[in-house]
Amino acid sequence: MAGANGYAGMTLVHLLARHPGVELAQLTSRSFAGHPYQAVFPLLELEGRFAEEVDPSVVDVVFSCLPHNLGAARAARWLEAEARVIDMSADFRLRDPSLYPVWYRQEHPAPRLLEEAVLGLPELHADEIARARLVAVPGCYSTASILALAPAVVAGLAGPDVVVDAKSGVSGAGRSPGLGTHFAEVDESLHAYAIDGHRHLPELEQELGRLADGRPFRLTFVPHLVPMTRGILVTCYFDLVGSLDALVGAYREFYAGQPFVRVLDRTPATKLASHTNYCLIHVAAQGSKAVVTAAIDNLVKGASGQGVECFNLVFGFDRGEGLGSPLQWP
Repeated sequence: MAGANGYAGMTLVHLLARHPGVELAQLTSRSFAGHPYQAVFPLLELEGRFAEEVDPSVVDVVFSCLPHNLGAARAARWLEAEARVIDMSADFRLRDPSLYPVWYRQEHPAPRLLEEAVLGLPELHADEIARARLVAVPGCYSTASILALAPAVVAGLAGPDVVVDAKSGVSGAGRSPGLGTHFAEVDESLHAYAIDGHRHLPELEQELGRLADGRPFRLTFVPHLVPMTRGILVTCYFDLVGSLDALVGAYREFYAGQPFVRVLDRTPATKLASHTNYCLIHVAAQGSKAVVTAAIDNLVKGASGQGVECFNLVFGFDRGEGLGSPLQWP
């Protein structure tokens, strides 16, 4: 695993350490290189020391939890060594290379790999993931929002204007300290940010636009930072085309047999999804306006748990393998 000491990496290690089909052969960390694994994972029985770089020749799969743009430059070498790659950053989520300078302020380091990368959202791409060499796990906001809207868009029951009000816990900003996530700045406070456009917006437009199959589709997405450690709640508003009963039926049919999506009869709270790989969805309406809410844990279904789901699909394990263990941090 590349980048094992951030929140996504740490969560992934906790999951994989208990997976019966996994041996954690290498963990890398720039800040902990040379230090024993116990320096970061004192409660796990892991022996070894953090390396600076992954040796792909001795592993079957590389999980990349590196910051944006760093993993993309290494992925070709990992693939050439015949390792599968499951990338947790945004480096391979967007198929159009021209979008990376717009949203990530630099040209994509490996644009030819974008064509073969598969978005790691199992509810939409399970068959493609199972065959993929390179899987790009979607963002936390993207996962919750796409799952909240996909059945309505596919069934043609959503009007062309959709508003997504999204709220995330502070761990979604990563583990590196910063003024924007300082305790004194976020405690007992709530604010919207990236109103002019969040980096997960093009992921939503890409996937939901594909599901709309040419129908007009306009999306307004506004994220908010909530003073809690983990969790995402999205509330989606759109004009209801048809009846509420038809909409609820479309959601239950779309997610029938999906192990990690539950359509509930009550609005979900983030605590219901916390430390699990579930996406919890509720479908309702105010008059002719549909109101769909979805809750996930941003570090599990919104990141590392979904990465393990993709790993299970790629290597033929049960999709829920390794995802029943309690998580310790943060």
